[in-house]
Amino acid sequence: MRQKSFQINAMLLVTAVIWGGGFVAQRLGMEQIGPYIFNGARFLIGAVTMVPILYLQKKRAPAERVPPKSIILIGAAAGTLLFGGATFQQLGLVYTTAGKAGFITGLYVIFVPLLGMLIGYRAPLSTWIGAVLAVFGLYFLSATRGMNLAPGDGYVLIGALFWAGHVQFLARFAPRVDSFRLSMVQSLVTSLLSFAVGFATEGFDPGQIQAAFWPIMYGGVISIGIAYTLQIIAQQSAKPTPAAIILSMESVFAAFWGWLILGEILSPRALAGSALMLAGMIISQIRPRGDPA
Repeated sequence: MRQKSFQINAMLLVTAVIWGGGFVAQRLGMEQIGPYIFNGARFLIGAVTMVPILYLQKKRAPAERVPPKSIILIGAAAGTLLFGGATFQQLGLVYTTAGKAGFITGLYVIFVPLLGMLIGYRAPLSTWIGAVLAVFGLYFLSATRGMNLAPGDGYVLIGALFWAGHVQFLARFAPRVDSFRLSMVQSLVTSLLSFAVGFATEGFDPGQIQAAFWPIMYGGVISIGIAYTLQIIAQQSAKPTPAAIILSMESVFAAFWGWLILGEILSPRALAGSALMLAGMIISQIRPRGDPA
């Protein structure tokens, strides 16, 4: 049992490390290509990486009896939310650092239970304490004169709301369909929406795709294909609270990779804000004994 628990936690931690590096790949990619085309390319590659997984899954087990229409409808809705989160995050990365974007995106851990209140979930005291700490941390990390968020940080914050909506949506509808098929459909929808907006606003230059090849491959194969698969496998057995805490560490790894690869430096004020946000994320996941959540 302990060995299995260690393996599950290790998969979740590897996922957080990969996602943290994804912020760096996204910033590097946008030095060569626009945010919409970049997202379209990486989500398309992420969907393609699901093909061999689905093929092996089909050989090992009989196909599930779920109407294709259900998978398409649920995947389309999930992909639309994913498109919103990925788009605002990518737009924010044009104006902010990978480290700051990682911490702000991590606020989805708090937004999830708060959004849950709209469907009848009562948030415990720990969620409110975590939210307050995170808001103070966000101010120290990102606010400029006049109590305003820097433009890029505001975009990333809106993206975090979409990520939270995506998590809530999957929690309700994902158990009805196969996880890998759903992952493929939502990635395809996100890719198509991104390409549609990108072709209309950014144009398309194959040379830019070639110039951003490695960041796109990391974002598609590693961040989407491998990391999302590891998350799905791990969360088949992991309890939600410890899983969320481990995955929220992507914000720390985003700051680390940003410092190591891009030379980004957080000021003492920003470090204090990051620490408050991380504390808020963790405290928000503490549940009273006996709480079924």
